[in-house]
Amino acid sequence: MRITSLYAALGALLLIVLAVRVILQRRRARVGIHDGGDHVLARRIRAHANATEYLPIGLLLLLLLEANQTQAWLLHVVGISLIAGRVLHAWGLTRSSAVSAGRAAGIVLTLLAILLAAGLLIWQYLIFGPR
Repeated sequence: MRITSLYAALGALLLIVLAVRVILQRRRARVGIHDGGDHVLARRIRAHANATEYLPIGLLLLLLLEANQTQAWLLHVVGISLIAGRVLHAWGLTRSSAVSAGRAAGIVLTLLAILLAAGLLIWQYLIFGPR
């Protein structure tokens, strides 16, 4: 599970960066819980939350694909799309709460990664059947 491990580690690093950004803004704004009406803090909280919402399912699907001995290049396509999508989305969201190219590209890449992984798993089941 070395390939999934790489993308899980990258996802963990992304979550740490996003969490630290929330913590720093909380200190600057002197807000202990929720966002206290601070729009920068609200966007940072949401960027962190979005990553925590999408990374687990993407990584789980990647892990299952790797357990099924899917070709490495396909695993990397899913992993790169997932991580790049989450980075782009977080970047776009922390810059503006309006629709942005970063947010749009990020969610498209993320959903494509999840869709590709789910489709491959279904295809593998239909072709190879239960073991």
